[in-house]
Amino acid sequence: MTESPLPYRRVLLKLSGEALMGELDYGIEPRVIQRIAAEIATVREKGVEIAIVIGGGNIFRGAGLARAGMDRVTGDYMGMLATVMNALAIQDALESKGVFARVMSALQVHEVCEDYIRRRAVRHLEKGRVVIMAAGTGNPFFTTDTAASLRAIEIGADVLLKATKVDGVYDDDPASNPDARRYTTVSYDTVIEDKLSVMDATAVVMCRDNGLPLRVFDLSRANALVQAMTGDDVGTLVSA
Repeated sequence: MTESPLPYRRVLLKLSGEALMGELDYGIEPRVIQRIAAEIATVREKGVEIAIVIGGGNIFRGAGLARAGMDRVTGDYMGMLATVMNALAIQDALESKGVFARVMSALQVHEVCEDYIRRRAVRHLEKGRVVIMAAGTGNPFFTTDTAASLRAIEIGADVLLKATKVDGVYDDDPASNPDARRYTTVSYDTVIEDKLSVMDATAVVMCRDNGLPLRVFDLSRANALVQAMTGDDVGTLVSA
């Protein structure tokens, strides 16, 4: 694979499970996952190495199950298994576009995917394969946001891309405050101190302490994923 002339050589994309729902109330909307796969394929063709961490909120969310009375550890493990299902769906969509992809899980599910091993993940990336990392960190009480920060640092990603339903980071909730201001750039410390809704605090602290830039953007906007992965100024950049 030729070296990418683009600003990013290697990126980690954090996808929420909810991003796969589209207009549905639950599960995976095929149209949405095919669009995401097509945009990832476009960037892969440019030579950018791509890893993905996927959430499971479209199927199960451990914290929500715990609030409903389920044991939190049990709920979190159910959520991790949901991410494996989403990862397999993304793998299938990518392979339908001619993109080689590997699912690597922090939980052992040998019949359907590989174990996550950092060196093996890096090798897959170097060979041009998209690596889809499932099951979070493999531990309860840790979010997939934290898993995304951890994996991005482990594999030496140049940037962590957080795909959401909002077009960046705001100083207030834009849904309830029409005067909320969107940041073009914002510091890690401002995000933490002002409790801005970006990622959980542990994930942001890991990015700050390891100098990993974080870009937050709206996944639903056409071509935004390609723009974010190729270094265009979309959404909000969180950095030092």
